[in-house]
Amino acid sequence: MNAPLTSPIRWPAEALWEAVAPTLPGFTVEVLPEIDSTNSELMRRFKGRPSQPPQPEPTLLVAEQQSAGRGRLGRSWQSRRGDSLMFSLSLPLQPADWSGLSLAVGISVAESLEPPTAGQTRPAAPPRIGLKWPNDLWLSTPQGERKLAGILVETALGDGVRQVVIGVGINIRPVPLPPADPALAAAVAPGGLQELDPDLDAAHALLRIVPALVQTVQAFEQFGFAPFQARFALRDVLCGRGVRLSDGTQGTAHGVTESGALLVHTADGMREVTSSEVSVRPVQADGAKGAHPC
Repeated sequence: MNAPLTSPIRWPAEALWEAVAPTLPGFTVEVLPEIDSTNSELMRRFKGRPSQPPQPEPTLLVAEQQSAGRGRLGRSWQSRRGDSLMFSLSLPLQPADWSGLSLAVGISVAESLEPPTAGQTRPAAPPRIGLKWPNDLWLSTPQGERKLAGILVETALGDGVRQVVIGVGINIRPVPLPPADPALAAAVAPGGLQELDPDLDAAHALLRIVPALVQTVQAFEQFGFAPFQARFALRDVLCGRGVRLSDGTQGTAHGVTESGALLVHTADGMREVTSSEVSVRPVQADGAKGAHPC
């Protein structure tokens, strides 16, 4: 197991502020050594506390460690200082349609960490960072596809202002999980960003991600998800795979719509999925991934 990080992390707070503030007035950057959850803290600040008025200012909050990090559907996010990058971005947002925002965020993060090949609409080799609908980034490794990052998008309304809080958790270094069965450990252990780029630490990853993420969110506010659809398709790890929905329905994933809904071909026909949890079947009866083009 990797040794815990003991040296200080040099966070690029000033560089981030200089890159973002011109397009996001009032923007602030804050780094905390530890907190329960960056998303929870920004939601508390926006709503206000008995001794503190609401704080709607756009904020990037970074935590070196979280004690109660959260994922989608209330799942916990495990973290350790230096092994993970955990941050939340809070800003006012008024899109005409919120559908697909988490997908657009995933695209932005993936492209910041693994830029697409210039001038190619379909790269010769699949990207190593893929996107699993609706909010995960997967890393292709010799051990197979393993979760690299998760995204949690939450909104709140106050004084007529709709605030979005976008939480991102990224594994920087792979930390093996310790179940008794070694085969199970290999199957569930998350991937780490340094498997893709050994020199990329949490601070440098943050500097790559945040300016582009702000631009992405602002573009989404204006144009919705449709302009991002083709970019999602290039990294769609579910395309052509058998999937199982939370209601037990099984089918084959066929990409996403212009609003970000997952298209699943079931026994009853094509279905648009907007909120069901999706899991990839470990064995496909209809062949390998890509047998059904999206």
